[in-house]
Amino acid sequence: MASLLAGGARDDVLFVGTPDGLEARLVPEAGVAFEPLSSAGFDRGSPLTLVTSSVKVLVSAVRAWRLVGRYSPDVVVGFGGYVSLPVGLAAVVRRVPLVIHEQNSVPGLANRVLSRWAKAAGVTYESSVKHLAHPERAIVTGNPVRDGITRSTREAGRRLLGIDPGALVLLVFGGSRGARRLNDAVVRLWPKLAEIPSLHVLHVTGGIDAGRVSEMMAQTLQGGTGRYQAYEYLDDMGGALAAADLVVARAGATSIAEITAIGRASVLVPYPYATDDHQTLNARAVAAHGAAVVISDAEVETETFEKAVLSLLLDEKKRQLMATAAAALGRPDAGRRVADLVRGVVVGHESEETR
Repeated sequence: MASLLAGGARDDVLFVGTPDGLEARLVPEAGVAFEPLSSAGFDRGSPLTLVTSSVKVLVSAVRAWRLVGRYSPDVVVGFGGYVSLPVGLAAVVRRVPLVIHEQNSVPGLANRVLSRWAKAAGVTYESSVKHLAHPERAIVTGNPVRDGITRSTREAGRRLLGIDPGALVLLVFGGSRGARRLNDAVVRLWPKLAEIPSLHVLHVTGGIDAGRVSEMMAQTLQGGTGRYQAYEYLDDMGGALAAADLVVARAGATSIAEITAIGRASVLVPYPYATDDHQTLNARAVAAHGAAVVISDAEVETETFEKAVLSLLLDEKKRQLMATAAAALGRPDAGRRVADLVRGVVVGHESEETR
């Protein structure tokens, strides 16, 4: 995704993203102007996709060049992803200052390329700096999270979701699209989870897998749904995270940023096909500080995963220690840090222009 910012007493923002991604709905709902821009990556194992995606990128580059020309932004900010590449390159050609932000431990292709021309780079992990063309321009800002995440409280989250204040709460989610492996794990583990007194499970399945999970859980629960709640998608993830005592999730950058910003113990299961296995590196960075347990995707179907989840649910002291470690890692002010970085680049650019 990418954003174009135009200066003023209050910053005007144009968000550029894919027409079929979640941003196409969420950005306008948030009251931010949105421009769709199609782009695509390629499968290294299928050379034909290199041709088709290259054509799409070329078309997107022309559209991005026109967009930047039409809006004349003070700065272009790229947050990685394939849309960032044509928009970022358009900024470079039109001599608009470029700022990038890298949320993962290993930068993706778009940010690695754009780092050659970026005036500054915000990063979440110190380890990603060495992969950028100009490490000296990088600053550790953390990964921005929504205001709703940092404003959430345990009491308010439980009240909103109808969960008993004294319940032990397990939250399971696999990112915006869900995770079939984690969904299956909840179904498989439910008989043992149900044996834990006062346990309440919040399960965010994702829309793709919702129907299948609903059918399987209907058979497993046999009408006893009082301590299990399933959602395709939750707009208020901050409330769900705040309500939780333990989180089981993929290790995407945004998920980790939200878990640490609110300070919760977690079992992280990296998506095994992420580019450069960056989710594993993300998860290990959290686990190294004692804030999470990392389980590989292949181990989800084994006793290793089962023991990790059940032992943490039964060990309040260990959960509290992990939650404290997670909160120490979190950067709830990351959004402000990134905004300050962007504004600093704009001011510096304006100073150069007036010399």
